[in-house]
Amino acid sequence: MAKRKRFPGLTYTAYAADTDKKAMDALQKIPLLPKVVQKFHEVGYDRWMYAYNMATAVRCGPQQYHKLYDTLRECCEILDMPEPELYVSSNPFPNAFAGGVERPYVTVRSGMIDCLNDEQLYHLIGHELGHIKSGHLLYHSIAAVLIPLLDALGRRTLGVGDALTIGLVLAFLEWSRQAELSADRAGLLCAQDFELSAKANLLLCAGPSRMREDANVDAFLDQSRAYQEMGAMDSIGKLLVFFFYGAQSTHPMPVHRTKELEKWYLSGDYERIMAGATAASTR
Repeated sequence: MAKRKRFPGLTYTAYAADTDKKAMDALQKIPLLPKVVQKFHEVGYDRWMYAYNMATAVRCGPQQYHKLYDTLRECCEILDMPEPELYVSSNPFPNAFAGGVERPYVTVRSGMIDCLNDEQLYHLIGHELGHIKSGHLLYHSIAAVLIPLLDALGRRTLGVGDALTIGLVLAFLEWSRQAELSADRAGLLCAQDFELSAKANLLLCAGPSRMREDANVDAFLDQSRAYQEMGAMDSIGKLLVFFFYGAQSTHPMPVHRTKELEKWYLSGDYERIMAGATAASTR
């Protein structure tokens, strides 16, 4: 495709989902949060996670998996952000993640590289960079170890009660799901082709397969619209699915996040950024 546009001065607020910001505000109002953040730093979880990742994955660079590294460098230029470390790990389950509060890094699983082509990887890398640029890493890292952290904190001895603890966990999960919507928008800003981004989400949902060339973006978008527009009785089923599965998940349902990305793409905010507006919209 043609040379991708760069967005000098791009701010997180230019593409952040309103639901992400609202969920973060709700999370930060929970009284137990400062104690959890303090304990996270005290016990050194961030250093442990960084060391573990370096010990179990291959660091990319000009001489190591240079094609993937070049994609990361270009995405950083697009989003106007410092370059984090990049790793590849051996894992057939397709996924990628960003970590490292003090030393940010992105790790891409081998199954993800098998799942996406070179162009679709722009969305994936952009998504993970979006988490870093958006300041998500501290809370993502805490969420990954939240239950052990609460045990280390000695929640019962602080008089906060299990109800407040459960509220904190649920608030973390809700924010994590909404943060994914903001990161998907950063992925689209790097891919700069909605069909590429939607196809990446489709393939992440379906997984690597010898039939992946038969994957149809339009059909997947029709599916996402049908899911959003289900009738009253089906909506009860959707609520039950969310209660028993979605509420305990760190990520929104794949069809839901794809529909949300399409809504943002069609809202005009994507085109506004492509035209050069790099700060929050005033409309």
